[in-house]
Amino acid sequence: MISWLKSMFGRNEPLEEPPPQLEMLRAHLDDLPAIQVPEGYELRTYRPGDDQAWCDIMEGNVGRDWTKEKFVEKMSSDPRFTADSLFFATLDSQPVASACAWRQKVEEKVIGDVHMVGVVEGHRRRGLGHLVNTAVLARLKEIGYQKAHLKTDDWRIPAINSYLKIGFEPLNTHISHAERWEVILEKIETYDEGGR
Repeated sequence: MISWLKSMFGRNEPLEEPPPQLEMLRAHLDDLPAIQVPEGYELRTYRPGDDQAWCDIMEGNVGRDWTKEKFVEKMSSDPRFTADSLFFATLDSQPVASACAWRQKVEEKVIGDVHMVGVVEGHRRRGLGHLVNTAVLARLKEIGYQKAHLKTDDWRIPAINSYLKIGFEPLNTHISHAERWEVILEKIETYDEGGR
């Protein structure tokens, strides 16, 4: 199939894969920021029946076509999932933001992940991403992790800005990362100055 595509388009070099997500690391879980809940909102963990609300938050933030069945497949049936590690910010009891304390492998004991972060569009720029992220960091520390890791996308400038402010630093794990980070950090400087 690949050789057919090459011949169709006159390419002799390999077809390029999309670049991998960016990665960030918080090298310790000391001096964590305080968990501050914005006025009118509440913070809680997963309860039975939250599946669809979680899907609604993730839709368009982290992939598309989320369903309750996909939530079970990708999250709740995974041995790394625990209900008290999946956080929600709610307004009038309705979940509007979420993040999960995770780990890359079941046996991982040192580095925990900030995983599946999303905020419903109408609730962005209210500190909810910061809220659920700091809750996850506190949870990772509580269950014994020493460091925190996450993956993100180049276009998520507000989220990356928030991650930097809570102590994450760029982690170069791919040849493309250093140059991409240079561009992003310039954008964040403009973003912080209100020029977005």
